[in-house]
Amino acid sequence: MSHASFMEKLLDGVEVEWEYLSQGENKLTELRRGRVMSKIYLSENFGDYPVYSSQTANNGEIGKISTFDFDGEFVSWTTDGANAGTVFHRTGKFSITNVCGLIKINNEEKLKYKFLFYWLSIVAKKYVYSGMGNPKLMSNQMEKISIPIPPLKIQTEIVRILDTFTELTAELTAELTARKKQYSYYRDKLLSFEEGEVEWKRLGEVGELVRGNGLPKKDFTETGVPAIHYGQIYTYYGIHTKETKSFVSIETAKKLKKVDKGDVVITNTSENLEDVGKAVVYLGEIQAVTGGHATIFKPSENILGKYFAYYTQTNMFSKKKRKYAKGTKVIDVSATDMAKIIIPIPPLKEQERIVTILDKFDTLTNSISEGLPREIALRQQQYEYYRELLLSFPKKEVEE
Repeated sequence: MSHASFMEKLLDGVEVEWEYLSQGENKLTELRRGRVMSKIYLSENFGDYPVYSSQTANNGEIGKISTFDFDGEFVSWTTDGANAGTVFHRTGKFSITNVCGLIKINNEEKLKYKFLFYWLSIVAKKYVYSGMGNPKLMSNQMEKISIPIPPLKIQTEIVRILDTFTELTAELTAELTARKKQYSYYRDKLLSFEEGEVEWKRLGEVGELVRGNGLPKKDFTETGVPAIHYGQIYTYYGIHTKETKSFVSIETAKKLKKVDKGDVVITNTSENLEDVGKAVVYLGEIQAVTGGHATIFKPSENILGKYFAYYTQTNMFSKKKRKYAKGTKVIDVSATDMAKIIIPIPPLKEQERIVTILDKFDTLTNSISEGLPREIALRQQQYEYYRELLLSFPKKEVEE
């Protein structure tokens, strides 16, 4: 059955009414706003009941307090800031802050909360006003949104289908979280060696470290010589790359330090210790360049670049780089100090075995082209496609 005919069959001979969200005498819903709650208030009244605010991380929760303002089923939305127009289905006992609105349905025999939630998750963002730089979606805009009201059994069926997609995505996301934990565990286990088991050498003894210089972002060009900027190592690249995100002109490249295939580019500087010492192995055929705040590690024949890059992600390496970290606001581990870090050097065959195992985990947990992230992205696309389809009702003008 084609998608269109599925919808036609579902709506065969059915009248779909349209009403404004909250206008007129017999309002479909009541709209409320939350209240101001400071960080001090949250900490002084700590308890069991969630408080939701304008963020979207952690389902919008910013803390828990000992009281609750609402109890039951509702739809909430974010009224201010970058996430304005984001909609949530809420149940139980909770409170919301002043940058959230709350919708209470007046007649649940007419409209289901979950159905309203799915509908608003498509249309609410279109009503956000972005003037003056701070996006807003206040109640006076919200109340004008038109809501289709098919019979309850159709609402229930649409909700059932969309819930199935949402659950699939949630399962995959949970699976990804579990795999990432497993990956960290195996990475640390595979790269832990007892004294005497393998040789331990200073990084400077198993390769050459070259400190980069120059390369402000304004030097980037659309095409040209591949260039790795230190900031992209902790925001863009994974453990290895064949292609660079940025390029520079041949003239600029002449002044910069060269990165050959198999070299590892390491960050020296960041605002936090975690990102200092992050590394990407360059596997491109064309020689690349890098700039300041980065060090190029050119491995000798007894260490694999990838092996070293994986080692930089372990807790052991973290502890070692912490010893050499300088600065408070901006943290730096110099190339000279980096060269002093002692790392385990198993035989090349063992390094290859470790890299093969970790590559599999890396693909599964990070790859947008073949791992779990790809699955999740596809499921999300599928969900959005069906949501649009299932909620495409013939539009009638709302009767005034």
